[in-house]
Amino acid sequence: MGNKVNPLGFRLGVIKEPSARWYANFKDYPRYIAEDGLIRDLIQKEVGHSGIERISIERAAQSISVTVRTAKPGVVIGRGGETIKSLRSRIEKALAGSTISLNVQEVPNPNISGQLIAVKVAEQLERRFQFRRAMQQAIQRAMESGAQGCKIRCAGRLNGAEQARAEHFSDGRVPLQTIRADIDYGTAEAATQYGKIGVKAWVFHGEVVGDKQRSAATISSKSREDSKKNKRRRRPQRRRTGGTGQGQNRGASGGNRARGKS
Repeated sequence: MGNKVNPLGFRLGVIKEPSARWYANFKDYPRYIAEDGLIRDLIQKEVGHSGIERISIERAAQSISVTVRTAKPGVVIGRGGETIKSLRSRIEKALAGSTISLNVQEVPNPNISGQLIAVKVAEQLERRFQFRRAMQQAIQRAMESGAQGCKIRCAGRLNGAEQARAEHFSDGRVPLQTIRADIDYGTAEAATQYGKIGVKAWVFHGEVVGDKQRSAATISSKSREDSKKNKRRRRPQRRRTGGTGQGQNRGASGGNRARGKS
């Protein structure tokens, strides 16, 4: 039986880094885990609609540094920084005695982020989009943005069917068993009137060799278009029409030989 391993956890310590960086002794470890979950839940509840890709947490003594990677940093910051100030105060109130430092980073290209792709497809399914069309459009946008491969899987009562099933679409290469392959992975759930539909997305950015990471995702669309134009096109072959040219002469000579033998 095949076991499906999380692609991010499978590559931790090799080409991926954990989302939480801190050290704790045996007594403080459970409390830190619970506090990290509380911080993530608060952020998702307040600004989850801003397209959050990743929440990183770092600890040093009594100070906690939280970094939010989002596709819409303006929504997290708010007008005049009001939203991020209220969010920081709520986290500090929930974690008494800790100093919170909240930072916001923008995702440069949301079309090649596995988490944001899964969230986008889930939102379209909630708005009653056709699941095949939503998956294919997301894959097409990812490939056009520079990804080397993309795969999306939806499972549940698709299109309101009585029997739940799973369907997936893919394009390019997605080598899940290659540890040096830089694969971005994300999940989301679509709450439809028929029930929950789970969405998974895998995006392959290229293999990590030395210090070069995500070399495929850095290729601009302009350079890719120029390379396509510079490629030498194949010269189309001339079509042969039956009854003209050499074919007709061959047929005539063959008929004369047959008459000569008879």
